Amino acid sequence: MNTPLLEQWRAGWQPALATWSRFTRLRDARLCQTSMEAAQEGLSGSFAMIRLVDQSVVVDLESVEQLGLQDYAVEILAHEIGHHVLAPASAADQFRLLARLRRSLPTLEAHAPLVANLYTDLYINDRLQRQAGLRMDDIYRRLEGHRKEPASSKIWLLYMRIYEQLWKLPKGDLGGGAATEAMDTDAWLGARLIRVYAKDWMDGATRFATLLLPYLVEGQETSAEFQRMFDTRDAAEGCEPSGGQQIEPGELEEPIHPVHDRRISGLDETPPAEKPADQQTGQTREPYEYGEILKASGVKLSEEEIAIRYYRERALPHLISFPKMPQPESAELHPEGWEPWQIGEPLEQIDWLQSVIQSPRVIPGLTTVQRSYGPGAGRPAKPVPVDLDMYVDSSGSMPDPRQRISYLALAGAIIALSALRAGSSVQVTLWSGKGHTLATKGFVRNEHEVLAVLTGFFGGGTSFPIHLLRETFKTRRAHNTHILMISDDGITTMFDHDEQGNDGWDISARALDNGGAGGTMALNMPADWDNTKASKWYQDAYKALKRARDQQGWNIHAIARFEDLVEFAQAFSRRHYGPLKTQKKKHA
Repeated sequence: MNTPLLEQWRAGWQPALATWSRFTRLRDARLCQTSMEAAQEGLSGSFAMIRLVDQSVVVDLESVEQLGLQDYAVEILAHEIGHHVLAPASAADQFRLLARLRRSLPTLEAHAPLVANLYTDLYINDRLQRQAGLRMDDIYRRLEGHRKEPASSKIWLLYMRIYEQLWKLPKGDLGGGAATEAMDTDAWLGARLIRVYAKDWMDGATRFATLLLPYLVEGQETSAEFQRMFDTRDAAEGCEPSGGQQIEPGELEEPIHPVHDRRISGLDETPPAEKPADQQTGQTREPYEYGEILKASGVKLSEEEIAIRYYRERALPHLISFPKMPQPESAELHPEGWEPWQIGEPLEQIDWLQSVIQSPRVIPGLTTVQRSYGPGAGRPAKPVPVDLDMYVDSSGSMPDPRQRISYLALAGAIIALSALRAGSSVQVTLWSGKGHTLATKGFVRNEHEVLAVLTGFFGGGTSFPIHLLRETFKTRRAHNTHILMISDDGITTMFDHDEQGNDGWDISARALDNGGAGGTMALNMPADWDNTKASKWYQDAYKALKRARDQQGWNIHAIARFEDLVEFAQAFSRRHYGPLKTQKKKHA
């Protein structure tokens, strides 16, 4: 049902777009006439919100009317559009902004989404008030008029004083009248920050967070007014968190208070913070922090899904390229066109129809033509890739992939995704102590299933699941299969006896034989393990590994540092799943 209020706000959409540019294009705003309808769109607590995934604006007209803001359609819609075109503008920039703010709010990281909202609102509202001539100040006067009691939140007082400073309004005009002298000074610094960093708003974020930090520590609350204006709370819900794991150089700068930024305060004796020389590029954040940033931006994923996305994204740059096959020439000749027939050539080669078409008067040797033939492209035999059976250690000596970066999980992801890209089937088993195993349902072609296993964690004892290796290679597999172990010297438990009393050495030998494509062990141990002097336990383990290498043909790679597993995974993937790798028996 169309109401006058709904029509009024629909009419305000195009003027709101035009305040940013006559070329600005977004889908029409979703104007909800009731709060229940707005809740179905995901809007609650605030009277408006944005969705970055589909570049939408959602407005709760019932709440707008309750707050007395029904006559400010252009202002409110233009503000929401500003979040799409100015700040944050994209899910990637929302992730970047939250990452910087979290590092500037130690122990108060949970407030980063609200601080991000307040910060971007300042840029948007200042531009609309000063350049577009909209009545942004009147909106705050209306909100102040609906207050039943004077503002008690110091953060709210500071925030209103920043707007009063930006727009040269009398103190208290927007509700900042109770601000102290110290708060007035901070408000002046905040207003200067917005003007100075208007074109580099991402760089000014940490300074704004540092300005608000003492007030957050003292208050530990967020006033109801902020909740009403929290229009970017779940802005990135449904977005793909691409690039969110990379740490930008700007994040690594030491957060400084605006008073110590000479661009803001004008104090020449205080130099700006410099970026540490060894912290410029190439760093990645830990999975836990990555997950917290996604949650703060509104992305609703389980811990498992976050870990899967993290390791998939980190693995992608290291994967093999998609397989390509050369197109050989075919032995069969194919017609290509016509060429002149000369006297002396076989008469049966003349194409009489084409000769008459070209010239009704046939003159042998002059107007006669014959069909020409040439080799054509053939269809090469499609190589059959080698399948992969991977066993990854998840004992107590290994990190939890969902909390800290696990190079075992990352290496496993690089190799498994490369194998899937090459057309192989993959079986992955995560193991720890007895009875602690997690595996895919046999050999699969689904990367999500593979990564779900790789990102799991047990953290228990060390006991290789011999029975799984035994059952997998009880008979010869239809496809040649390479066996890969990622562990440390605890892998030697695979040579113990299984629950049926079978010798692990016999099971290992049978697995290599029935797999038909060899086996590899990537183990965290010293590079000179076969020559080093160690304790008796390690000596026994190394002795077993030497036997596995020399007698059964296991290819053993010593990985001195877990980080080196990435380089190993790349080399392994190229060797086994690079171009035209077919089913040949390998022990490497």
